[in-house]
Amino acid sequence: MFPAGRHIEIRGTVQGVGFRPWVYRLAREEGLGGRVRNDAHGVEIDAFGPTAALDAFLARLRNAPPPAAAIREIRCRPIPAEGVTDFVIVPSVQGDCDRQVSIPPDLATCPDCLQEIADPADRRYRYPFTNCTSCGPRFTIAQDIPYDRAATTMAAFSMCPECRSEYERVEDRRFHAQPNACPVCGPRLWAASPEGKRLDVADPLLSAARALEAGFIVALKGLGGFHLACDATSGEAVERLRQRKRRDAKPFAVMVRDVEAALRIAMASPKERELLASVERPIVLLPRRREGVLCPEVAPDNPLVGVMLPYTPLHHLLLAGTDRPLVMTSGNLSEEPIARDNGEALERLGGIADLFLLHDREIASRCDDSVARVIAGAPTVLRRSRGYVPRPIALVRPVARPVLACGAHLKNTVCLAAGDAAWLGPHVGDLETVETFASYKESIQALEKLVGVRPEVVAHDLHPEYLSTVYALTRPEAVKVGVQHHHAHVASAMAEHGLSGPVLGVAFDGTGLGTDGTAWGGEFLLAGFGGFERIATFRPIPLAGGDLAVREVWRLALAVLDDAFAGDAPLASLPLFADRDVRSVAVVRRMIEAGLNSPRARGVGRWFDALGALGLGRAVSRYEGEVATIWNLAADPGERRSYPFELDTASTPWEVDPRPLVRAAVADLVAGRSPATISAKFHNALSAAVEEVVRTALKARGDLPVVLTGGCFQNALLAERIVERLAGGPRGPQVFLHREVPPGDGGLSLGQALVADAVANQGGA
Repeated sequence: MFPAGRHIEIRGTVQGVGFRPWVYRLAREEGLGGRVRNDAHGVEIDAFGPTAALDAFLARLRNAPPPAAAIREIRCRPIPAEGVTDFVIVPSVQGDCDRQVSIPPDLATCPDCLQEIADPADRRYRYPFTNCTSCGPRFTIAQDIPYDRAATTMAAFSMCPECRSEYERVEDRRFHAQPNACPVCGPRLWAASPEGKRLDVADPLLSAARALEAGFIVALKGLGGFHLACDATSGEAVERLRQRKRRDAKPFAVMVRDVEAALRIAMASPKERELLASVERPIVLLPRRREGVLCPEVAPDNPLVGVMLPYTPLHHLLLAGTDRPLVMTSGNLSEEPIARDNGEALERLGGIADLFLLHDREIASRCDDSVARVIAGAPTVLRRSRGYVPRPIALVRPVARPVLACGAHLKNTVCLAAGDAAWLGPHVGDLETVETFASYKESIQALEKLVGVRPEVVAHDLHPEYLSTVYALTRPEAVKVGVQHHHAHVASAMAEHGLSGPVLGVAFDGTGLGTDGTAWGGEFLLAGFGGFERIATFRPIPLAGGDLAVREVWRLALAVLDDAFAGDAPLASLPLFADRDVRSVAVVRRMIEAGLNSPRARGVGRWFDALGALGLGRAVSRYEGEVATIWNLAADPGERRSYPFELDTASTPWEVDPRPLVRAAVADLVAGRSPATISAKFHNALSAAVEEVVRTALKARGDLPVVLTGGCFQNALLAERIVERLAGGPRGPQVFLHREVPPGDGGLSLGQALVADAVANQGGA
């Protein structure tokens, strides 16, 4: 009998990543006996042996886990010694209560599996569903926990003797790889017509590659849903995809074979190359090479292009077969959720794709591609989905009761918080259609099932007409907490960085309903989780026509011009108004003067729209944020001069007044200054305004961390200029930017959850 025993519980992302065989090998190396198993919380171990060996085993568990694992917590307690003679892996324990998901995200294909599919002598040669414990589908096939094959969509496939041997042999890299399969026993791929008829082709992947080379559009079933693919070097093919998908101008993502191929179409720093090749494989926003082979239709008028590398064997084989960059965009019509099932895809995408690549491995959860960008020297996730979900976010303070946060109206994600962890669901999108709202509710149900807790508190936005709010108020839970939009943004950044508060939050975006019933969006908040004080904001812009002004951005430009010039703006000298119908201008002016359907909005995003319309001479934004984005990307990074602004500290809250900025920008425009110069001076003015507000506030309130949050901080230049101004020198405050959680509305639900917990725990709900 061994002299001592330890019971060890490990929480985190520890299932589906080869964790148990790693523990098995570790225990044997230390000469220990005992057992390891998955349970509904994570992994538990009973280990027996000499005290020194147990201590060494525990240290190795803490310090050197498998690459894809993420240990959040290790609990250890002594147990009586047992007379065991070996260390074994035992079947999982199914728990029905107090369980926490430990399923990893979907993992990009590893080098070992890539070598197999490229080797004609290997039994998995060209097999598009090859995987092992280091790679392959995880979250998107999981139906329940513990993460075992029977609880995944791979349960439909019985392993052949060879795959079963790999699965059961501890020394094999496919030991307990739940999606393990081969051409004999695993999922199968086939080509189909848009009507769903199977096509008699010897190699469906080669047929798809030839179709892409010929300019056709292919719908292919991926990990978390369907992609629509076409030749990214063919303007005709891309334009055809735009027309069929009803996506007028919004940029498409492009998939290339490897980093070297990415560098032929875009410029990338070492950090950006590392992000491209990371196991998460997000779409990475990069500066496009003008001399590259991409056709302009991929990203019209946009100097950035979203680039990603293959992350499944199917993608690798398809890219190898075409040897060209491919548009790889979500398989949907604009504003709809990504198609998931074969029948659904044929019905919804039959009018878009010329050829379908289908397979019979079911997708349990929709999961779109993630999007990231390097900002201020480090990766920032802009859309958190495949590759990141359902990785938990550790909370500095546990929630008192489980919380469901229902998220925003645009770029929606939901969040479920329980104990000391929070889980953001996959990207849902804008809750604008019946189909997306159905997908939203499905996402919530799946997350609740995998986390395995029933929420007792429900958080929602203050806007009563948002579908996420409507849904929240129909939930059966007794405790409902409305959370102000920008407070949620600040709380999200606090939660991500483990800040307990108070902080000074700078929350810039397009709009969010304020506690006074007006549209906020240029906010400086002194905040903790339980509440906030509004320190400062931006001068409002009337939105003539409401949401119409966000699309017809010339209306915003007219509003700020008339405000800055007291109704006597030099419109005739400005290109934006050279061909503008005078009657339309007169109508908009009357609407603003009368306050008719012209709500006043303080969003910094609206100031970007207004100045971008002026500086670029663009009257209309064809998709959300188009003009603001192009205005940002037009800026000359070498320009350090700034436009003037005023700060009124006599008002409550203080008000940043950009009217001097508008007058100076118009003077530059009339004088023939370039859009690059005007945009840069605009960005510099905003960063100077933030610095003045923050330093004035901190002088009065004491040293506090500063968090930058909201959709405007997807703008790398704005974020970097503000960080330079605030954090420069030894007396600057600590400044925090989002990294793992999106700064825009895709990260909002995390903040909602933490605010709702604090408010409910204070007895405020």
